[in-house]
Amino acid sequence: MRVLIRQPFKRNGGGEGRKRGPGQSGFTLIELLVALMIFAMLAGAGVLLLGNSVSAQAQVKERLDDMAAVQRASGALAADLGQAVPRISRTEAGTLAPAFWSHSEGEAVPVLQFVRGGWDNLGDLQRPSLQKVEYWVRQGRLERRTYAQVDGAAGDEPAALLENVEDVALRFRDGRGEWREEWAPTQPDLMPRAVELTLTRTGEPAVTLRFLVGPGPAEQLSGEAAGG
Repeated sequence: MRVLIRQPFKRNGGGEGRKRGPGQSGFTLIELLVALMIFAMLAGAGVLLLGNSVSAQAQVKERLDDMAAVQRASGALAADLGQAVPRISRTEAGTLAPAFWSHSEGEAVPVLQFVRGGWDNLGDLQRPSLQKVEYWVRQGRLERRTYAQVDGAAGDEPAALLENVEDVALRFRDGRGEWREEWAPTQPDLMPRAVELTLTRTGEPAVTLRFLVGPGPAEQLSGEAAGG
């Protein structure tokens, strides 16, 4: 049987501590504490890196979702305005409405109203291929509202396209290539050639979009109308 005999401490002027004998192995308490501290630092750095990665991924996903919402709204506007037709309609009250409306009077009226063609009828229903469309800005949302019938019908439930909308500014390009801040023509079937929409949302930079409008009749000057 082998017996491990511990040697007594030897202190010298340099203040050395206990030395390991030839038969001893393992870590001292200080070495163990240092190893635990290094492990804790590495674990903390890993957790911090993982947290930053998850946060960055969430921000990227939120940004991509926001960009997709803007693209969907832009696609809806492009499809509607590109197929707009010079069709004078009637409101729910039965009064005549111009072929193309634009208002900036708050949430009580739509910012855009017009009639578009090319309304798909996948269910083969008995309805026209024309569809009256309105765009509203209400309670911080950009909404699209449609009508089952062009004349005198009640509107359907609006569909929200964008959230956190603060303001929508519109400009209209006429037949002479000039941009107007408002669209209030005296000719009821006159339509703009293009529409510029500047969208301002909370915490986001303003976005300017331009859309072509379906062809309409030429603007009649006052002399031409009198001569006709």
